[in-house]
Amino acid sequence: MNNKDYSTKQEDQIAKDMGGRRQPNSGATDFRKGDVVTEEWLFEAKTTIREKGSFSIKKAVLDKLDEERFAIGKRFAALVFNFGGDNCTAKDNYYVVDAQTFKTLITAIIKLDAIEEVFPSQI
Repeated sequence: MNNKDYSTKQEDQIAKDMGGRRQPNSGATDFRKGDVVTEEWLFEAKTTIREKGSFSIKKAVLDKLDEERFAIGKRFAALVFNFGGDNCTAKDNYYVVDAQTFKTLITAIIKLDAIEEVFPSQI
């Protein structure tokens, strides 16, 4: 498999897990940004052919992702990476979000937990 095959496999995994869809040409057009989108999220996927023990993230990549998120009207964005290799599955993906998004997610979890305590059979 070549790098495009690995990327497509990862993008398909993200789209399935997040209930989204892959962007044509991996978002390489002016109006379709990122690799995977949902109603509120933009995902940028990064993977490698060979398994690696580390992954470097450049600030410019995160800045570009946030600009693209804003440009297409999405509420959230995440950089999704894995350490590569033939046997990567969805559980091998890691999601990088900014502090505000992380805070929003933690707040939502706390609120859902509180609701579940009051209405345990409803959630």
